[in-house]
Amino acid sequence: MSIGVFFTRPLAIHTLSVPSVMPSLISRAIVLSLLPPSFPSFMATLPSFTTAANVPRKARLRGVVFDMDGTLTVPVIDFPAMYKAVLGEEEYLSIRSKSPAGIDILHHIENWSPEKQRRAYEAIAEFEQRGLERLQIMPGALELYQYLHSRNIRRGLITRNVKEAVDLFHSRFGITFAPALSREFRPYKPDPAPLLHICSAWEIQPNEVMMIGDSLKDDIACGKRAGSFTCLLDETGRYNSPEYNEVEFQPDYKVSSLAEIYPLLEANFDLNP
Repeated sequence: MSIGVFFTRPLAIHTLSVPSVMPSLISRAIVLSLLPPSFPSFMATLPSFTTAANVPRKARLRGVVFDMDGTLTVPVIDFPAMYKAVLGEEEYLSIRSKSPAGIDILHHIENWSPEKQRRAYEAIAEFEQRGLERLQIMPGALELYQYLHSRNIRRGLITRNVKEAVDLFHSRFGITFAPALSREFRPYKPDPAPLLHICSAWEIQPNEVMMIGDSLKDDIACGKRAGSFTCLLDETGRYNSPEYNEVEFQPDYKVSSLAEIYPLLEANFDLNP
């Protein structure tokens, strides 16, 4: 077809030949690029159009995997005190200075002698037991679980805590994440194996899953290594500190509460099952 434009001053006609197969919605940028330089400037006010081809496709999300302690539950374990009890004050400070993202205590004690490991696990178990006695669900966790359930989004759990803690969480709060992998599953976070195991159980791809947690070194590293989306829960803003800028794995998204995850998912993902 042809588009003819007429003016009252010395009569001139500029004709643009446009193939008849072109979609009816023609972007303003394309039209203006075809006009000669002498074309009147008022045509720059042409309305803009958005074609389907210009709208970015949302990534598909079919499953969400959560950390437990500090994400689904209120953080009640004093981890610095636990690390000092296991490592001693001097070694704790030395390791902490070299690892701004945090200390991987389970990995650190793997190569210790059996007797030293036994004492370390006993100290860890004591702190974890105190945590179980004060177990509280994180504000917004139940509502987020129900929202994901309503959208048929799968819900899994990965924790470095023990199975006893996971079972208590499920029974006390009446919600169930499946699969729910605890410390007994090896290798544990930050290795991607547990997250990949869940993806395999769900028969979906890692890039259709989001890992949500409060730890850069465990949760975000696990998710990134698996090839999944990641979201960091940072209630206090601790990860705003410049010391975390150079940490190897950074999250795709960051929130300060679980309530912020609803609009995040709706805005950025295709949630159709």
